[in-house]
Amino acid sequence: MTMAEENGASPEIVEVAGAGPAGLAAAITLARAGRRVIVHEAQRELGYRFQGDLQGLENWTTDQDVLDWLHSEGITTEFRKFPCREGTAFDAWGHAYPMASRDPIFYVVERGPAPGSLDSALLAQAQALGIEVRFNSPLKRIAGPGILATGPKAADAIAVGYHFDTAMNDGFWTICDDYIAPRGYAYVLVMGGKGTVKSCMFSGFKQERIYVERTVEAFRRLIGLKMENARPHGGAGNFRIPERALAGSHPMVGELAGFQDTLWGFGMRMAMLSGKMAALSLLHGDDYDRLWRQSLERLMATSVFNRALYSLLGNHGYRWLLLRRARRDPRAFLGRLYSPSAASRILGPWARSRYRSLRSDVSCNHVDCTCVWCRCGGAEAIGTGT
Repeated sequence: MTMAEENGASPEIVEVAGAGPAGLAAAITLARAGRRVIVHEAQRELGYRFQGDLQGLENWTTDQDVLDWLHSEGITTEFRKFPCREGTAFDAWGHAYPMASRDPIFYVVERGPAPGSLDSALLAQAQALGIEVRFNSPLKRIAGPGILATGPKAADAIAVGYHFDTAMNDGFWTICDDYIAPRGYAYVLVMGGKGTVKSCMFSGFKQERIYVERTVEAFRRLIGLKMENARPHGGAGNFRIPERALAGSHPMVGELAGFQDTLWGFGMRMAMLSGKMAALSLLHGDDYDRLWRQSLERLMATSVFNRALYSLLGNHGYRWLLLRRARRDPRAFLGRLYSPSAASRILGPWARSRYRSLRSDVSCNHVDCTCVWCRCGGAEAIGTGT
């Protein structure tokens, strides 16, 4: 309880910059605790930069199912989703590695403004709680309590390809091949007659069009990819472990802080968790940096270690990794891969020297700073939320 509440005064309005999953999860947590919240979104509509993108909500970093976790945190699960228990991975030589798990490996969800998307479900919950969401509202300064969720500020990886309509069955397919996705992977996700095909690349950005063409051709050959009304789309990801996740006194959440899986870019769960922790830090006066380090730092350090190793493997190494995965349940395999280990702790300094985010640490140490994103005198950010 704040001092104002103890004295019977109305609590200050909490402002949230960015209406993505991280920002809305923070706002929902605050509103459920009785706080008045205003969310500012710079773009004209929700999920503007995604526009129907199909993405994976990962389900392997904890034993608890991610939907059960969301429910326990008071966050809605009323969005369209497809539980992916089976799929197929391919190596650079076209060899197939079937995957089958007892529990969902991840859930395919839709991003963007359409009804049934993850973003729309979170917005509906927020508005039902009385949260005011203002669009076309690029917040530049927060004078009182606030949370910053304005999205990535650099491209450490890009995912480029198409959204399309299709008669294909729901499912997922992936290819590990530097020829089509350098140091990354290509994928197809299909849910309810809609699909996304992309090359997720960690280098070679200037040749993105070539890699996308190779990706589409490879999936046509390997799985009979069928696309109708194909619409080009691309997005960027920013991954880093921040020194501090505060700008002045304001918590930074989601990709603004760098909270993202550095290995393969599964970040929605981490984004919503960071939003929840930021809200709790405001509600209870907790140290936000302590909270996120307790919950996220070891997981993120392991993902940096995994990224450093993966970047060294090349196509023969990817095949070795797929062969290892083929011997066990893929959800269990990924859970172990993402779990902190003695090797990741010992080789952590080497991994951090191998992987450098394209974004420098721009957290601000000035307690009185009110900028939404800056290095006290640098450019202000007015981007969309994550």
